[in-house]
This record gives sequence, C-alpha cells and structure tokens, in this order.
Amino acid sequence: MAASSYPFSFAFFSTISANPKSPTQIYQFSIDFSKFSSKFHPNNQNRLLTRLHVSSPTNNPTARITPEKPTEERVFFDGGAHYGDLLSNLLLGFTLLWMPLTIAAVFRAFFLRYRFTNLRVTVISGLTGNDRSDFSYKVVKDVQVVPRFVGEWGDIVITLNDGTKVDLRSVPKFREVADYCLFMADKAQNLPEKARVPKGF
Repeated sequence: MAASSYPFSFAFFSTISANPKSPTQIYQFSIDFSKFSSKFHPNNQNRLLTRLHVSSPTNNPTARITPEKPTEERVFFDGGAHYGDLLSNLLLGFTLLWMPLTIAAVFRAFFLRYRFTNLRVTVISGLTGNDRSDFSYKVVKDVQVVPRFVGEWGDIVITLNDGTKVDLRSVPKFREVADYCLFMADKAQNLPEKARVPKGF
C-alpha cells in the first residue's frame, strides 16, 4: 500500500421519518487521508519526540547535605566592676595621693563591662560603649588571678598565645570566672581534661 493515500469509507443508516414503514436511506462517506500532512505517518522519521528526565533517589543517606545548626551563645557572666571597689576608693579619695585611683574606680564602675560566654570573652569600655574587644577561648594561653580586699573581688589577667595580656580589674566572683575561662580554653583547644586552676601572682 502506498504511503501517500489511505482511503477509508464508512456508511450509516438513517430513517427519514418516525414511521416504521418509511424507507431507509443509506449514506456513504469516503475520506482520503492522503490530504493530511505526512507527519502523521507511522513510519515518518521526523515525528516529534518527548523526553522525560527521571531521577531516582539515592540510597546513600550520607550524601545529603544538611546545614549545621549554629551554636547558641550562652552568657556565663555579664557585669561591671565590683561595687566594693568603687566604695573603697571613694572613701580613700579624700587624700590627694589617692585621687587618681578614685577616678579610675569611678570610670570602671560606670564605663567598663565584662562578658564571658561559651564562645568568647568581651570587654566593653569607653564613654559611649563603642570601645569593644573580643577574643575566642582558642587563643587563651593562661589565666592568672590577683585577690583584692581579702578576696571579695579580684583582678583577672588573661595571657593570649601571642603574648598579649588582658587585664580585667575588680571582677566579681573572679575565681569562678577564671575557672570557667580556663575550662572553655581547654575545651576550645581540644586539650585533655585535667585539673587546671588559675595561677596567682
């Protein structure tokens, strides 16, 4: 059979009226499919193709990348200099020789703040609080303490790996803060757990 012609004919019966004795008319139609485009030919090589892209799920659960949850920062200590440091220096400030120390104590009481968290140590100072220094526990090499006023408060001196010394004056609960700083430094540097206590001068 030629590919260019596909003759097709069909017939149907039709009744002219509702009278059952009425003659039946026969209608015949013929359709030549050769007038249609050749793209409908089953052997046509130019027919349109549809591509389906199907991806199968992987069986390796470790290949999936899951974002790590950021570590929440928790505050261990947040405060300024001990109030006893200010009171004691105000009492001794009546003498001219002690006046510079009294002014320094007033400055520490109103414009100095220490913050120890599980991630870093922060020292905030300045009249507007814009002077701020932060450092991680990974750079902490050593911690030393100096008791003041029979141990009610004290100074903490933190030595960094590059030799820098950070002097924190009149810190309340200075021994607990120093112990926490050493513990977090050992943990951040993946050092083995050992009983390390802050050194005194």
